[in-house]
Amino acid sequence: FAQITAEESEDELPSREERGDARLREQDAAEGNNKGAVTEEAEGNGQRNGEEAEQPDQTPMLSNKPRKKKKKRKTKKPSAGETLEDNDLEDIDSLLEKIEDTNGLSQQTQSGLIVDSRPLLYIEHRNLNPENELKRYFGARAVLGDQRQRQRQCVRGTWLTTPQSTWPRYTRTGIVMQLVDTKGGVQYFTFEHHRKYQEVQLKFLENVETMDPNSVVPLLQALEPYHVDSLLLLSDVCRMQEDQEMARELVEQALYSLECSFHPLFSLTSGTCRLDYRRPENRSFFLALFKHLMLLEKRGCPRTALEFCKLILSLDPENDPLCVLLLIDFLSLRAREYTFLTRMFQEVESHRNLSQLPNFAFSVPLAYFFLSQQEERSELELSQAREKAARLIQLALIMFPSVLMPLLDHCSVQPDARVASHSFFGLNAQISQPPALNQLTSLYVGRTHSLWKDPAVMAWLEPNVHEVLRLVDARDPLVEESEHKRKTLYQNAPRNIYRHIILSEVKEAMAALPLEVTSQPVMGYDPLPPLDSIVSYTRPERTNHPSNESTLSLFCSSLPGRSSSALLQGDIRHERDEEAGAGQDLNQGVNRLMAAMRDMLANIQFQEPPRDDNPEGDGDWD
Repeated sequence: FAQITAEESEDELPSREERGDARLREQDAAEGNNKGAVTEEAEGNGQRNGEEAEQPDQTPMLSNKPRKKKKKRKTKKPSAGETLEDNDLEDIDSLLEKIEDTNGLSQQTQSGLIVDSRPLLYIEHRNLNPENELKRYFGARAVLGDQRQRQRQCVRGTWLTTPQSTWPRYTRTGIVMQLVDTKGGVQYFTFEHHRKYQEVQLKFLENVETMDPNSVVPLLQALEPYHVDSLLLLSDVCRMQEDQEMARELVEQALYSLECSFHPLFSLTSGTCRLDYRRPENRSFFLALFKHLMLLEKRGCPRTALEFCKLILSLDPENDPLCVLLLIDFLSLRAREYTFLTRMFQEVESHRNLSQLPNFAFSVPLAYFFLSQQEERSELELSQAREKAARLIQLALIMFPSVLMPLLDHCSVQPDARVASHSFFGLNAQISQPPALNQLTSLYVGRTHSLWKDPAVMAWLEPNVHEVLRLVDARDPLVEESEHKRKTLYQNAPRNIYRHIILSEVKEAMAALPLEVTSQPVMGYDPLPPLDSIVSYTRPERTNHPSNESTLSLFCSSLPGRSSSALLQGDIRHERDEEAGAGQDLNQGVNRLMAAMRDMLANIQFQEPPRDDNPEGDGDWD
């Protein structure tokens, strides 16, 4: 046995004692059978018994055992090939999932529905990688099949994105992160632009004034291939042209550039690192994260998008400059993280009044309903979830009656005669609500109506709607109190809500934006900047365009040549002269304009500058 274990230590990785003993017993049994078969064929039954009796004194037989075992291992190794790597990846993922599931169940079954010792906004690095979520859906072999041939020229490890071999070689971009202050265990950081990067940024702002996206491309080709605002702007252009893959890659390059400039003390998972959105240098990181999570959600990775949403909220949880609180409930439901959503509501409701937001008022009871449908929970937990779901959905319907009819309309559900004819849920409920509340309800219905289409959800919603009508007819004091809150609380929406609606691009909410927001120019790289911005270096003032020109005409006039603007102006003149055919001509003009835009985007190419002799060096390009 001493010789056998010595051979194992030379060729195999160390393992636990229990596994080693089991393997030895199996090998001894197999080798004993093989030895008996060989001696029976060679010497007969009598000689076989004699050899078995003399076996303890024969050392050559012991020396042959490890050679047989070693030969077997050599034949197994090349037969595994690349399949071994895939199996290892799948085994690691399955082990991690089992560990996470086991911890979650043990914490939940101790006391009630929601028990978790980790912080609310705790972020796991592995949940920031969409490939891990896709591997759970399709398997590691399908997701990582093309990555074995990838050349890893970007050797620096990152958590937010995975650099690709087709990207330009990364060098110092001129963006650095500095530690500003530390208070009460919270660290405040900020991005800073060096002089070289400031020059590129000022040049970018000048080119943006031309309203021509093609003028931004030379900045990436010649000056700075990792200029963050240029990448974000071109990503929006590609997304409007329905090139989701290119849009996603441009946003990932921007995130990669920013992550490479992180301060050594900046942590994505601690939840104690802050960034001030009032500084323009920090806004790019917020916007890149938001655009990335929106693309992830459309890609079918809601769990990864939820992790990025938590990351944005942890950077400034008090101010929430992008108002991700209006989005985190939807991502939680899409990712089936019902426990997280209910826990967040319980912990944050006391000081943030989340129940006053329509999205939390309706999504939290929906999460409790889904929890009540999970058979693996105890009967006590299921009954508690059903009671909370019924109570909260009734409060939501009383507080926000204008949500029900548009929600049923989006779900293609016809209400019964009692609900349709009752004035509480009628058209008056939508007309009488303040504009700010109309924006919130329109945003929620337009974004999450697909989650309510489940027949089981509608069957649960119907009796609660009738119970609310019974309370209304009985003149319950809660109904009058809720009406008073609607008229007094939702007068003016804060600026971060407008910013969130613009970035989300939900058409129902965009149509409800006030005129003071839609009448001013909105730039995709910095939508609705804060009024109290902290400017670190001077930026050129934007040229004031005449107010009688539309955004489309200004953009057309900035395109090369005169054909696009003349075409649009000609269509407008034609509309004034001939009203009957103006709409058709205008549509043709816009179609030709979009065709020209597609040709322009097709000519955008990212050329990598010549590299230095030293591929590992990080100096500037020549």
